[in-house]
Amino acid sequence: MKKNIYAEQRVGIFVDIQNLYYSAKHLYDKRVNFMAVLNEAVNSRKLIRAIAYVVKADELKENTFFEALSKMGFDVKAKELQIFPGGMKKGDWDVGIAVDAIQMSPKLDVVVLISGDGDYIPLVEYLKGAQGCRVEVLAFGRSTSTKLKESVDEFIDLDKNKKYLIG
Repeated sequence: MKKNIYAEQRVGIFVDIQNLYYSAKHLYDKRVNFMAVLNEAVNSRKLIRAIAYVVKADELKENTFFEALSKMGFDVKAKELQIFPGGMKKGDWDVGIAVDAIQMSPKLDVVVLISGDGDYIPLVEYLKGAQGCRVEVLAFGRSTSTKLKESVDEFIDLDKNKKYLIG
């Protein structure tokens, strides 16, 4: 049973698509059911905004996937995959997600981060301490930072229910 969940809470959802996608792929060789994840995150509360952060890598069916996210109700923010001399690739949204969550936090009661990345711990601490927001994380527990789990008000482990996986 979830604690401190009220229908009038204003919720903002910030999804690190790559983090969830690769966790599901490596742990289960499956895809994420993002509609089920969105419904779990909202949890009958007042959704203010749900943003899905994606990295364009020029892969087949990529645009179809981005359109599907949009039809589910996500605002999709995309950036290009960076390829450095020598072949190293970088495509993360950590700073972008943090900036958006901080900017939106005065209009939110609850911030839901959908990522298991421990880099978000300072963001969680800021949102809870300085902004007074409740912070929840949804992610696959087996690939989530232990310190991130400990820092949030609630951790929802996507490993616990197969409805979050497809295929």
